[in-house]
Amino acid sequence: MHEPVDNPSCNEHPLREKVRRLPERPGVYRMLSGDGTIIYVGKARNLRRRVASYFTRSRKTPKTERLVQQIADLQVTVTHTEAEALILENTLIKEHRPRYNVLLRDDKSYPYIYLSSHQHFPRLAFHRGARSGPGRFFGPFPNSTAVRETLAYLQKVFPIRQCRDSFYRNRSRPCLQYQIRRCTAPCVGYISEAEYAAEVRRAELFLEGRSAEVIDELVGQMEKAAEGLEFEAAARLRDRIATLRQIQQRQYVSQDRDDDMDVVACVAEGDTACIQVFFIRAGNSLGNQSYFPSVPSGSRPSDILSSFLSQYYLGRTAPPEVVINQPIREQALLAQALSTPSGGRVAIRHRVRSDRRRWVEMAEENARHSLAARSASTASQRRRYEALAELLDSDTPPQRIECFDISHTSGEATVASCVVFNADGPLKSDYRRFNIRDVPAGDDYGAMHQVLTRRYRKVRDGEAAVPDLLLIDGGKGQVSQARDVLDELGIEGVALMGIAKGPERRPGEETLILDDGDRELELPADSPALHLLQQVRDEAHRFAVSGHRQQRSKKRRESVLEEIPGLGPKRRQSLLKHFGGLQGIRQAGTEDLARVPGISRPLAQRIYDTFHG
Repeated sequence: MHEPVDNPSCNEHPLREKVRRLPERPGVYRMLSGDGTIIYVGKARNLRRRVASYFTRSRKTPKTERLVQQIADLQVTVTHTEAEALILENTLIKEHRPRYNVLLRDDKSYPYIYLSSHQHFPRLAFHRGARSGPGRFFGPFPNSTAVRETLAYLQKVFPIRQCRDSFYRNRSRPCLQYQIRRCTAPCVGYISEAEYAAEVRRAELFLEGRSAEVIDELVGQMEKAAEGLEFEAAARLRDRIATLRQIQQRQYVSQDRDDDMDVVACVAEGDTACIQVFFIRAGNSLGNQSYFPSVPSGSRPSDILSSFLSQYYLGRTAPPEVVINQPIREQALLAQALSTPSGGRVAIRHRVRSDRRRWVEMAEENARHSLAARSASTASQRRRYEALAELLDSDTPPQRIECFDISHTSGEATVASCVVFNADGPLKSDYRRFNIRDVPAGDDYGAMHQVLTRRYRKVRDGEAAVPDLLLIDGGKGQVSQARDVLDELGIEGVALMGIAKGPERRPGEETLILDDGDRELELPADSPALHLLQQVRDEAHRFAVSGHRQQRSKKRRESVLEEIPGLGPKRRQSLLKHFGGLQGIRQAGTEDLARVPGISRPLAQRIYDTFHG
């Protein structure tokens, strides 16, 4: 066996014996701090050599120097191959999110368009997650907006249903989509299966990037309709063709119609970096997405790009080709690791020409633009936080702001929201909603007391982080409730503030309630601190209102029929199917209700009285 690296620095470190005993095998190593937190995860072809290199006296980057100073322990996992080590490294980074690794914050799976091609009348739908089960998946798309825009265009050109199967199966008459010519109403038999299949085939061709074939086919149908003097049909076909051509003009099309690749460019400035990903499928650009990974100080762009690629693609199906804007270390190894799950070879290239070079330049330009815009936004956000610190008479800006709001309609379906902001903006993973129960309808003070008690009981028990600023959307009454809760739970060191709307409820006229309601303050409309508080308040309001609407809709949809004695699940289903929904039941008379199988005359009367009593 090769002798371990022997150097003074390694000999002086408390881990020297553990380093000497490491195997000369591929694997993954984990650096731990004094409290047992994993602060760095790395992989190695030779564990002993790689780990020992951290403790040599050779010149290191500032980032590595800081890392070594904090290492209190290390753990290793031996693997069979270096490719296995790369995959394990990626898994551990995502699980533990060590502070000295480049971290990709947005780790959602790609969104796709799903076609239920196994059904007699297939549907098109948004899909995110595992692509298992019957049907076809088209994509991936860069984000959910791109999918929904594409679905909207498809519905204009190919009137294929996009409704859920439960809605489709229970229709007795066409819905609004049929009225506005976005669907052909297969639910009630307004189109034959053969005609519908023809529309589905055209949609598939379009999603495969073969829109020219679809246009040629529609042009032939239009000319045939015009020759047969069917001018209305010809006009509808003309409009469909025009829409398809508009879609084609929305994006640059590569000369090679078989191009199926992602173009990834990394641009770094100081301690911030932007990675731009362009999605090219069948020669068409499906859009692009910007990513801003958490980057340790002193990281090189090539290292950032390498870490991004492994975290982004491992565990997913990569396209046959990934084009990058600069070379990375272990490029061949990463390509090998990506090829295994995809079922085919994946090529990673950085020396490209022609169309690919153009895509790379476009990705770099977008990355620089996104980075500049983010830097400007970050500077503006920093000014807002500094102004807020001055307002709170604090030496440092608040690192965590929690804001609460209450939403209801005349006391119905009361929902409270809690949104969290830090120096980077909204921390959506920490958002919470609370359904308020056992509080009199319309009692906003009682609702605020309940939600704050439920939330800060967890803070007291160490199950949630302590905020620097607790912001309440409300006036003195709500602030008083917040102070009572904090006192009851013995929570100290949290600044408390209320933000009350002005008499006309116009932005810029808010009153701030500070010092437990003892002091009121009105900031000028252009105050950076006020802008930050408005942003947080508005986000809490949006989050509360959306939750309230969901609860109200669910309650009105389910509870009305469920509360009627003698009306079980089967009879409710029969009613909904017969009348096409709750609106139809509400409009029906007693005689109409009694004609539904299983609905007796007394039961029909009870149903009618429920809606009209």
